[in-house]
Amino acid sequence: MSQAAVELDSVTIKFGDFVAVRDVNIDIGDGEFFSFLGPSGCGKTTLLRAVSGFLEPTDGHVRIHGNDMAGIGPNVRPTALIFQNLALFPLMTVWENIAFGLEVRGVGKRERRDRAEELLDLIALPGQGDKMVSELSGGQRQRVAIARALAVEPKVLLLDEPLSALDLKLRQHMRTELRAIQQRVGITFIYITHDQGEALTMSDRIAVMSAGVVEQVGKGADIYDRPDSAFVASFVGENNAFRGRVTQISGDEVKLEGRQGQLVGRFNPDNPVREGDEAYLFVRPESFKFADAANADAVNTIKATVREDEFEGSFHHLILAAGEDDYVRMSLTNDGSHSSNLKGAEQSVRFEPARGVVLPIGPLATE
Repeated sequence: MSQAAVELDSVTIKFGDFVAVRDVNIDIGDGEFFSFLGPSGCGKTTLLRAVSGFLEPTDGHVRIHGNDMAGIGPNVRPTALIFQNLALFPLMTVWENIAFGLEVRGVGKRERRDRAEELLDLIALPGQGDKMVSELSGGQRQRVAIARALAVEPKVLLLDEPLSALDLKLRQHMRTELRAIQQRVGITFIYITHDQGEALTMSDRIAVMSAGVVEQVGKGADIYDRPDSAFVASFVGENNAFRGRVTQISGDEVKLEGRQGQLVGRFNPDNPVREGDEAYLFVRPESFKFADAANADAVNTIKATVREDEFEGSFHHLILAAGEDDYVRMSLTNDGSHSSNLKGAEQSVRFEPARGVVLPIGPLATE
C-alpha cells in the first residue's frame, strides 16, 4: 500500500460510560477507496466524525498525512464531508452550490465559475451550471454534492451513506459513477455504508464493524470468501450456518458432527478452532450443488425438500427443509438447466469442503 493518508491509532470514543468505538487501529492508503461496513449503531459514523473533526477521540490519535489532528477543527482539516441528505442549497444555482466553499474562502467569482465548470465536466454534467438544484434528478444532485466537496481540493473525502436515499437502479448506477470519479481525482475516499453491495463493488478495502469493534479488514473478495468471525460470515452476504462439534482437524480440513451428521469445512488459521469445540460451518448459497446418483453418498451431502423457490430473474433462490427446524438456502443461476419451479421436490444437495469455512461460536448478525 502507498503512504497512509489517514491513520487511526488506538482510537476509542466514549459517550459517558458507553463505548461507541473501541481501540481501532487502521491505516488508510493515499488514493484508496476505503469503506466502513456494518449495521446501524456499530460505530462507523462515529469514526467518520472523528476523522472529520466533529468529534475528538476519548483515547488514541487521528493522523492525516502524518499530522496529528488533535484540537484541529473540521473547518481547517484537509477533509470534506458529504452527508446523507446532501445539504445542497435550494436557492442557489448548480454552479453556485459547487463553488460555495470557494466563495467562503474569498475566491473571486470568475475563478469560482471556472472551477465549477471544470467539476461539472468531471461529474458528466457539462453546461448544467445555471440550473437550479430542484431541476436535477436524484443522481445528478448526488454528483453535484460530490463536485462541491471536491471544489475545495480536500486530501480526504468522507462520505456518510450518500446513496441511501436513492432507488435501487440509481444506487447501482451511482456506485459505478462514484468509483469512476474517485479514480479520476485520485484522492482518498472514506465511505460509510450498511449496504454490502456498495462496499463490495466500490472499495479497495473494507473494515467490517460490530458493536464498536473492527471485526475484519480486507479486500472485498477476502471478506466474502474468507471471513474471520461468525459475525462477518453472517453479515456480509447470505450464508448457511451449521452448528456442530469439532471431531477432527486434518491439515486444511475440519470435521464437524451436528444435526446433519458429519460435515467437512475449511480450517481458518486466523481464527482457529480446536477438537472438541462447538463451532459454526458457514456455506454460501451459491456453493451448494445438486447431488446426482454418482455422488449421492459423498461428503457434505444433505437430503432435503424444496419449500420455497424464489425467482429473481438471474437467480432461483431455494429454501430447502433438511429436518424439522433446519433450512438450507441455495442459489442457482437462471441458465435454463434447472426446472422453473422446484417447490416440493425432494433433492440431495452438497458442497465441496473448500467452499465452507469453520469458525468459533460467536455472535451472528441480526440485520
